[in-house]
Amino acid sequence: MTKRTFFFRRVLAGFFVGVSVPFLVSPVQGAQAPELLAQNDLLQMSIEDLTNLEVTTASKFSQKIAEAPASVMVITEDEIKIYGYRNLADILSGVRGLYTTNDRNYEYVGVRGFNRPGDYNSRILLLVDGTRINDADYDTASIGQEFFLDIALIKRIEIIRGPGSSIYGSNAFFGVINIITKSGSDYKGGELSASIGSFGTTGARGTYAQVLQNGTDVLLSASYDESRGQNFFFPEFNDPSTNNGMAQDLDSDRAKRFYGKVSFGELTMSAGYSERVKKVPTASFESIFNDPRTQTTDSEGIVSLAYTKALSDKLELSGKVFAGGYYYKGTFPYDQPPVTINHDDAFSEWAGAEAKALLRLEGHTIIVGGEYQKNLHQNMKNYDEDPAALYNDLKMSSDRKALYFQDEITLSERLILNAGIRYDAFSTVGETINPRLALIYALQPETVLKLLYGSAFRAPNTYEMYSSGFSTKANHALQPEEIKTYEAIIEHHPQNNLRLSASLYRNDINNLINQVIDPSDGFSVFQNIGQVQTIGAEVEAEKVWSNQNRLRVSYTWQKTIDQITNQELENSPRNLAALQYAIPLFDEALQSGIRLQYVGSRKTLGGSRVGGYTLAHANFLTHELAKGTEFAVGVYNLFDHRYADPGRPEHQEDTITQDGRSVRVKLTYRF
Repeated sequence: MTKRTFFFRRVLAGFFVGVSVPFLVSPVQGAQAPELLAQNDLLQMSIEDLTNLEVTTASKFSQKIAEAPASVMVITEDEIKIYGYRNLADILSGVRGLYTTNDRNYEYVGVRGFNRPGDYNSRILLLVDGTRINDADYDTASIGQEFFLDIALIKRIEIIRGPGSSIYGSNAFFGVINIITKSGSDYKGGELSASIGSFGTTGARGTYAQVLQNGTDVLLSASYDESRGQNFFFPEFNDPSTNNGMAQDLDSDRAKRFYGKVSFGELTMSAGYSERVKKVPTASFESIFNDPRTQTTDSEGIVSLAYTKALSDKLELSGKVFAGGYYYKGTFPYDQPPVTINHDDAFSEWAGAEAKALLRLEGHTIIVGGEYQKNLHQNMKNYDEDPAALYNDLKMSSDRKALYFQDEITLSERLILNAGIRYDAFSTVGETINPRLALIYALQPETVLKLLYGSAFRAPNTYEMYSSGFSTKANHALQPEEIKTYEAIIEHHPQNNLRLSASLYRNDINNLINQVIDPSDGFSVFQNIGQVQTIGAEVEAEKVWSNQNRLRVSYTWQKTIDQITNQELENSPRNLAALQYAIPLFDEALQSGIRLQYVGSRKTLGGSRVGGYTLAHANFLTHELAKGTEFAVGVYNLFDHRYADPGRPEHQEDTITQDGRSVRVKLTYRF
């Protein structure tokens, strides 16, 4: 039994032991929490209702969006259904200031003009119900098919733009994404779902959820997705010896997921696990082109136990223990000669705890807390099969600890000052302190001005500091990246059904970790050589009509410049725009969701540019064609637009072709 299998079996066994006792009590059929039911259809809320919606991610306690010390956006479960989103990357691609890139293996998110080729989403902190998901080797925030949570289990997503290190520490560099999951009370029993689509895509999910007689809330879910993928032509390999540039049957994708959650009183336990196998058509890392052995495997798992107790109306205590694991294996054939198979492995395990206290006094809301995480295993190995050759066999461990404090001070009925600071200490790179200040002023009841300042950091990860291979080398001297952000936000609600917002921001980044080629030996290495500045502006408008039509439109302009070379960064679009329009049809028997997404042209690593593109997506959703059913048809890239994303350092391709038009049909049955 491998370490990976042993760890994940321990996680699942522990979870099932935790949930077994409540099942000894007979369930109350169809029981649901009334306060949750009242929020299930958030698309029907007015703009004022959504403005008063409370979020927890910005400050680690519940507060109105208008009072949060950050630029906040909430994506609801209803939006996910109506717009036919297929995974987390799909959702993020339509969020103001965000864009995604796909290299036919993984998907990556860019924030306000920053998505470095070679990075694995390590500058975004990903949370599930407040628990850190980024792994301990690459610091990856998984947003594609490898993510362990089925998208149907998401209740809402809270997206915090801007630095979050003052309360979350490393990786909260450009923002924080917190996924709030559903509970048993959000269902009336079981749910089965099946889908089919273009490129041989199929999917299935089974969910059982119930509130038991003793009040225990239980949710269990498992899902499977598979896609045959497409054949691709890459002009860089247009030669008879490399199949004339055609990569055939090398885009397949298989993923399976499990998630469970049980709550009783103030105690909540959850566990998730996924395993994904992806064929890679791009011949990355100079492997043999069009070879069916080229693939990557990713497995990740997380288990957490959280407790919250309100001791009085002024004092609330909460604590959490968690453990996680991540496994990666890349298989790459090489014609050296002789032909050999190279394996790139990574395995990490971690465990930790967090405790915090929330104190509400007259004019003050104070939160103070501490975190500790022990990275038990941070193993990386790179080797050839035959003839055998070992390039890297890293086995290490590390830890981090932190203390944070934040005070929301009500200076007057119209003025709030939010001040926070956090101390982090890493066994690998030492200590860092990061503050945040926010001044929130209600100019009028319908107009709020936010002035924000914050600093954040990202500690170099195991891959960047210690990994080496046949073409890469380690750099133990790496130091954390640092960012300082200044932002002004104004939000105006001239009518109950209309919201307008605008923001101006500036990001100053120092010690940016870049992957470069060392001219002395030709090896790839990470170094602190970057200094980058971004200036930008965002505008957004949202309107709701009485017939439940809802429109959201946004535009982002930004300019990201390398201060050393005075050149624009690669994969950094100057312009972004998005539109989402939800339209009920036939007396609301049918709901349709239309999405438009524009990404401006971007510079590639080769110095050329990929052109800007506009994509249109349409989804149609109907309820109760038969009792308990929900039926959806989604069309993606409706006009079959041909477009490409910039390649990454591991690719010979300067640009990588993306999907044309595709269709998905999905049927869900509740019982």
